[in-house]
Amino acid sequence: MARSKDSGSKTKEGLPGTKLPLTDNALVVLARRYLRKDEQGRVIESPEEMFSRVAVAVAQGDLSYDKNADVEVSARQFYELMTSLRFMPNSPTLMNAGRELGQLSACFVLPIEDSIDSIFETVKHTAMIHKSGGGTGFSFSRIRPEGDPVKSTQGVASGPISFMTIFDVATETVKQGGARRGANMGILRVDHPDIEKFIAAKTRTDRLNNFNISVALTEEFMRAVEQGEKYALINPRTGKEVRWVSAPAIFDEIVESAWVSGEPGIIFLDRINSSNPTPDLGQIESTNPCGEQPLLPYESCNLGSINLGLFVKDGKIDYQGIKETVWQAVHFLDNVIEVNKFPLKEIQEVTLRTRKIGLGVMGFADSLIRLGIPYNSEGAVSMAKEFMSFIDRESKAASADLAKKRGNFPAYKGSIYDNPRTPYMRNATTTTIAPTGTISIIAGASSGIEPLFAVSYVRRVLGGTELVETHPLFVEAMRAAGSYSDGLMEKIAQAGSVQDIDGVPEDLKAIFITSMDISPEDHIAIQAAFQKETDNAVSKTINFPREATKDSIRSAYLLAWSQGLKGITIYRSGSRPAQVLGLKRETESIRQPGIDGKITPRPRPVRTCGVTQRVRTGCGNLYVTVNWDDKGICEVFAQMGKAGGCAACQIEAESRLISLALRSGIRLESIVSQLAGIRCPSPSWHKGSQILSCPDGIAKVLGSLGQVNPEKGDPFLMTCPECGAMLESEGGCFICRSCGFSRCD
Repeated sequence: MARSKDSGSKTKEGLPGTKLPLTDNALVVLARRYLRKDEQGRVIESPEEMFSRVAVAVAQGDLSYDKNADVEVSARQFYELMTSLRFMPNSPTLMNAGRELGQLSACFVLPIEDSIDSIFETVKHTAMIHKSGGGTGFSFSRIRPEGDPVKSTQGVASGPISFMTIFDVATETVKQGGARRGANMGILRVDHPDIEKFIAAKTRTDRLNNFNISVALTEEFMRAVEQGEKYALINPRTGKEVRWVSAPAIFDEIVESAWVSGEPGIIFLDRINSSNPTPDLGQIESTNPCGEQPLLPYESCNLGSINLGLFVKDGKIDYQGIKETVWQAVHFLDNVIEVNKFPLKEIQEVTLRTRKIGLGVMGFADSLIRLGIPYNSEGAVSMAKEFMSFIDRESKAASADLAKKRGNFPAYKGSIYDNPRTPYMRNATTTTIAPTGTISIIAGASSGIEPLFAVSYVRRVLGGTELVETHPLFVEAMRAAGSYSDGLMEKIAQAGSVQDIDGVPEDLKAIFITSMDISPEDHIAIQAAFQKETDNAVSKTINFPREATKDSIRSAYLLAWSQGLKGITIYRSGSRPAQVLGLKRETESIRQPGIDGKITPRPRPVRTCGVTQRVRTGCGNLYVTVNWDDKGICEVFAQMGKAGGCAACQIEAESRLISLALRSGIRLESIVSQLAGIRCPSPSWHKGSQILSCPDGIAKVLGSLGQVNPEKGDPFLMTCPECGAMLESEGGCFICRSCGFSRCD
């Protein structure tokens, strides 16, 4: 959202040198996460060269069907498609196309059978996919429940959650050196005997931090919830009933856990399979990490998004421009399947059988602003249907046209398209609404179909400098209204929302509405409108304020079911203790005078929640746990990876003194300033930052908890661990629009 910069115009492959309209944020994200680097980590590629690299590599797919194809024509078309910012493919395509790795897909689902061989074979395959830049989804529903007999060892099974922990540790290990972090989706059917343990799995903060989890709800279960009935839990090993439990009670446990921790999400499994385009190939059991892409075992999908905001000019929609972009994007994504270097032979075989692509959108909120339509209105719902029905229809037409030239997808026979009305179809699916995360930053667009997260915010740049970033359309509108001032922009940056800011015209308040200003019902209405016109599923966050009740979340889940959604992810502000959080300063003193008038610390609370962060020091890995209660941060524990010795004693002493200071009311900033900069003889580097000593490492962890924003009114503001800016929730993941950090990338 910063001013545009000319990033140059040279390209290595000879494509047109275009002056790209990239923002400052886009240039930062590209340099940190996408552009090629040498062995010293120095960027050796310009944005133009990256887009040229991708365009040339993807254009080679034409040669699979026409040895005399003029790939230069396609390359130029693809280059212009991306550099105009009308369309962006998923991140692995931008990162890996035209490079040795060559793995271009974002989404994978792997099968897990009820055997040690299958489980650990899938762990290996997961590591290979994460190494290549992809995310993975699994159903653990086939694994026998905890305590079930194991004949081969005469022992008992440990259950699906224990094996999820193995996947989590493997992901943590693999992602350390990667440009794109591995992410997982773990799914368990609601009729699995271990469902209650699964529902509560993410309320603990010391495990499964590389997982999003969702419960797969059946139509039978949902009817039982409505009618207040019991339903059967089934042992997947035997297929027999284990016991009957109350459906409303289990549903309430899901609500309770989601209220506490934001997870599990829910997917409506029968509804997903009712629109499975290739039922002859099997049932869908899982989705990708953000839930928008249901896939068969070993299936992958290639995603891309159209920037809707660029197609609204002077209050009118350029549908001809959208049509041209859709057709070019379908050609691009089908070519991606052709040139992709799949991480596993099984994935290649299944993917080529269905050739699924997922064309979605970003910049929906921008388009509404340009049209003068509030996000929380019937007009926005109508526009969602109108946009997506057009894109879905044109993507099917483009896929059919490709099929006439290249042939139908191999599993066409027996698919939902196998009828005289649709004799041609190149791709089993063509549309998906994905979270756009970093690619929307590159395009300078609002994320996916989400509303604005903030009208204005503070962006931190190198050296700790803070810059106020304001949505350019808001600046333009405020100037036109004669209401713009730098002071007002800074005030809005502190609040994020404009709803309670004096000096902002009421008509602009209605249009520039943010995610926390919108009711859950209005969030769901937008998701449902897009879902009705989308092949796969829709990734969207349903935001709740911190004071939201459990009943309000329960109502949202039931509304999602009644509105035809395939799944739902909710986020109640401050409900994810496993995330990096910034805590609001207490307005009241928590210091307790002693008998002699001196301060004594408040007692340690019985129950706390917190986060553990690993820091690499010159003496080894340091694990720092920070806990808090309803009054704020109350204690710190730190431990070296290797136990014993004087160093361990000193670290324990530091932790105790820090905890004592925190419970005595000492400001966090004061503690950080005392610890930061302390040096030892063995400094080290950790994620681009120098760690001078163990105390310095502890200071950096405490400092990463963020700057407090008392104007916001939200006591739990998530902050980016890399740059300190606010994190946005999107489809079960978190993205920093300042530097591109993502919990799911």
